Amino acid sequence: MLRISKLTDYATVILARLAAEPERRFTAAQIAAETHLAAPTVSKLLKQLHRQGLVVSTRGSAGGYLLARPATEISAAQILDALDGPVALTECSSAASHCGIERTCRVGHSWQRVNIAIRRSLQEITLLELAGLSTAASRNSALDRGITVVLGGIAARHLKREPL
Repeated sequence: MLRISKLTDYATVILARLAAEPERRFTAAQIAAETHLAAPTVSKLLKQLHRQGLVVSTRGSAGGYLLARPATEISAAQILDALDGPVALTECSSAASHCGIERTCRVGHSWQRVNIAIRRSLQEITLLELAGLSTAASRNSALDRGITVVLGGIAARHLKREPL
């Protein structure tokens, strides 16, 4: 099953909260209270998001956290990369592949194509869309157009979702 980690899900909730009021500085405690996430988890994730360049922080009494760039410039792929690393469905799909059967494998190329299609779709979805703050952008997202994944010409699955 393809599934993001709980921490990545929580980080997306945090980023969505920041995206809702991009000019407002939030303390970790405020974010925890408003998102109903545990304060230690919020602090840990904010530090990681800061290290990865998705949020900026300011110290002091008027300090807090802001998005490092507009929500339209942060993709779902960047969020996943920051928390979990790049999407790699199979060993041969990762940049540092160490698969022992890669040279003789007949399915690896197809899985790599699937991985690329998923990655491309994640790059097209912005934080603004994830946060539910953009109706115009969501109409044109990869999920709303539908994604067709073909596995070596043998099987296809068409995914369709209603607009946000």
